[in-house]
Amino acid sequence: MIEERAIILSLESQADQSSTATLEVVRKTACGLCGQTRGCGNSIWGKLLNHKSVNFTAQNNINAKVGDSVIVGIDEAALVKSALFLYIVPLASMFFCAIVASKLSDSEAASILGAGVGLVFGFLWVKGHTAGQSYYQNNQPKILRLDSEKIVQFQ
Repeated sequence: MIEERAIILSLESQADQSSTATLEVVRKTACGLCGQTRGCGNSIWGKLLNHKSVNFTAQNNINAKVGDSVIVGIDEAALVKSALFLYIVPLASMFFCAIVASKLSDSEAASILGAGVGLVFGFLWVKGHTAGQSYYQNNQPKILRLDSEKIVQFQ
């Protein structure tokens, strides 16, 4: 299980007495000066590239409250499976379609067009496969426990 520290931003109650929490991952920095006016300069890159925190939802099975620091986790197998789907399937379909197009036509343009079609087909297949409810629920991060450490955030 890959674990990360997050803060609960909001809670939404559901009909079955459970709640869904909106979380924000606490960014780790080496020196704690990111966002300050002084420091190593990484904050300048963050401002230029518009780095923003990403919020996500998870089931709140531990009855944590808004503002609580929690440990969230995602299964390593789910992460590897998602990475394989996202990268390997489109690349494999791109290569396959490029080879088929080159065998059907001697034109280099046909091979390039076949590669493009294969890449788009691969991405569409991944999107359709991962849109299923069971895939989505099995690969969601889970709130594991409350974090015992207090988080100090610099403004």
